[in-house]
Amino acid sequence: MITDEEIEKVRKSANIVDIISSYIPLTQKGKNYFGVCPFHEDHSPSMSVSEEKQIYKCFSCGAAGNVFTFVSDYENVKFLEAVKIVADKCGIPFHGVIKKEKPKNYTKEYEAMNLVLKFYQNNLNSKEGVLAKEYLLKRNLGEDVIKEFELGLSLGGNLSLNQLLLNKGFSKELLLQLGLINQNNGYINDVFQRRVMFPIHDLEGNVVGFTGRIYEDSGQAKYINSKESNIFKKGQILFNYHRATKEIKRKKEVILVEGNMDAIRMYASGIKNVLALMGTSLTKEQVSILKGLRANIILMFDNDSAGETATYQNGTILEEAGLDFKVVRLSGEKDPDEYIIKHGVKALEENIRSPITFLDFKLKYFRKDRDLSKVDDLANYIKEIIKDLRNIPDELTRELTLKKISEDYQISLDLLKNELGKEKVKKNEGVVQKKLEKVRISKYDRACQNIIYFMMNDGKFISEFESELGYFHEKKYRNLANEIIYYYKEKQHMDISAFISFISTKDYIYDDAMEIIRKNQISTFDMKAFDEFISVAKKEMVQQEIRDLKEQIANSMDANEEIELAQKLLNLKKGCVGNE
Repeated sequence: MITDEEIEKVRKSANIVDIISSYIPLTQKGKNYFGVCPFHEDHSPSMSVSEEKQIYKCFSCGAAGNVFTFVSDYENVKFLEAVKIVADKCGIPFHGVIKKEKPKNYTKEYEAMNLVLKFYQNNLNSKEGVLAKEYLLKRNLGEDVIKEFELGLSLGGNLSLNQLLLNKGFSKELLLQLGLINQNNGYINDVFQRRVMFPIHDLEGNVVGFTGRIYEDSGQAKYINSKESNIFKKGQILFNYHRATKEIKRKKEVILVEGNMDAIRMYASGIKNVLALMGTSLTKEQVSILKGLRANIILMFDNDSAGETATYQNGTILEEAGLDFKVVRLSGEKDPDEYIIKHGVKALEENIRSPITFLDFKLKYFRKDRDLSKVDDLANYIKEIIKDLRNIPDELTRELTLKKISEDYQISLDLLKNELGKEKVKKNEGVVQKKLEKVRISKYDRACQNIIYFMMNDGKFISEFESELGYFHEKKYRNLANEIIYYYKEKQHMDISAFISFISTKDYIYDDAMEIIRKNQISTFDMKAFDEFISVAKKEMVQQEIRDLKEQIANSMDANEEIELAQKLLNLKKGCVGNE
């Protein structure tokens, strides 16, 4: 493992302005540099980068941190990987070894799945795998693809998987939970039999499940998938993620398809920035994964009615999440897999280079199964468009869409704008209601957070805190303050950028510290303001002690104890300004 001293050496050698400007353009204004924030939909430079403090902060979304934080969030990598990236950019030797993270839990499950993968691969390369290998070769899936995607073969019968796993000491209950076996009338059978096997990996590249496809005419379902288990959650995985991320980051573009076979075909044909859904609509977790890639998204789902509906549903999810994306609708063939086989990869690439906007897709989608020569169908079509326009923040796009509808269908533009206004009022009412429901941060919490923020920025506030307040009631503030004091006494100075690196592995305080940094808008630090925050915190802490003492007195069954508590209460009230 790399030492804290080596991490600090990399941080000191890296100018945050140089590193961030290698990702986004920065412009100097006064002492600081500004750029368009890559962590939200930013249309004007709202990210400030301080060369003096070696930190960055977005005044719109609150993204903040030091050079490692930026690289970690931008590249969607863990802290040590970010340190290595920065070290490489600065030409500094990196002595740490970044190992593939091993799952901490469910070690037996992962062990079983790795053995299953090897078993299936061996089957495909045995004499029993000749027919399956021929099937794959006929589908233009050569040895290189078989090896790259770790394809295998399930057999069953006398060469069953369950016998191997049970003999290796894996319990029947575990195999049932993983969906590898089923049990009927006391007999145990493999779930997957006589199928070509496509392994499914989690985001770190661990095998967590399988898709099995028939390769003979057997009358069975064409595809079957592993059921969800402790290690396989469909909504938390995007197929091919662990292979595709490098190319996605290079191209800054990700193509999202429906099926595993589409992703395999495209990847094997040289289009490596492709991910596939796992048979469900996008989940919050998957949207978060896509956000983390910070790449333009292209939806390219099947060319049928179900694929059209999936494009609308998943496009709506992405739109509501504020992600940039476009749509490719193939014609002639059912999916990208068949399209490449029939027309070749270059034809598919031409489609990818000519995507349409989601709005253009929706204008066609809303016309589906409607006869616009009929008044009712036309009215419902326009109402659906207007309802949808309320989710589009760009005023110019809304205006041009309404103008196009007005010209195409000879409807008053003012009438359309009036209808859109009604929809926006409905939306705004909902937003206002949500804001009212939000719990506001108390004056006391704000004071505590400001005190901590001041302390992270200058050591003089640490000494003042220790002499005037000394501690916080709340554990999260107390832990943070203690860590700041420890760091200051250890290093004999306070550097917020270095402190962020120092606490990067301390999970119990890191998130709280970064939340305070993100939310705090203070840029001028003076002792008078700090003392005011101390006064607010002190007053509330005394009031809390008074409330606690009153409760103890009310619950006390001992007269002597009551007298002692009452005296403490009296002493507190004497020193408390503004109490009742």
